[in-house]
Amino acid sequence: MSAETAVREPADYPRELEGAVTLRDGARVRIRPIRPDDAPRLCALYDRLSADTAYQRFFTVMRRLPPDWARVFATVDYRRRLALVAEHDAGGEPELIGVGRYEFSEKTDLPEVAFVVQDGWQGKGLGTVLLQELLRAGAARGITRFRAYVLADNVRMLDLLARLTDVLDSRTEDGVKAIVFAPRDAARAGAP
Repeated sequence: MSAETAVREPADYPRELEGAVTLRDGARVRIRPIRPDDAPRLCALYDRLSADTAYQRFFTVMRRLPPDWARVFATVDYRRRLALVAEHDAGGEPELIGVGRYEFSEKTDLPEVAFVVQDGWQGKGLGTVLLQELLRAGAARGITRFRAYVLADNVRMLDLLARLTDVLDSRTEDGVKAIVFAPRDAARAGAP
């Protein structure tokens, strides 16, 4: 790790969550916790998303991701708010190509998860990797159940959750599925 990277890391940055993975097509990507200096890269990632992908993530389409939103998304405490990014070396500064996150809100005791993968990187297993790594990080922090709000027509995300988690509750209202799920191992062990 370079000195420049070490300077940008917050004091509580969880290096144990860093790693490299090989996707189905052989591409290598790096998974790591988000850092505050990723805010501009989050804006750039949003700019590369199709309108459909942006809508599936945010339930609306904006011309640009507001920079203040990007700053909030990039600034986490690594416990109650955690985001993992996937980056690919595009021949210069690594480019963010996906983000998976969980965050507790004041309204519920379950953290909400959200994911986005850049269109050209979909279908290669990156969403699977991000979900697995996020669930693993959550388990290490004592989290056994999660919540997701997914558009009812977002078949890829619904399939991902059905394949990799135990869905404990699913309700649809106004075209949005509210899903409560647990990592497979935690649900089988009878976790609350």
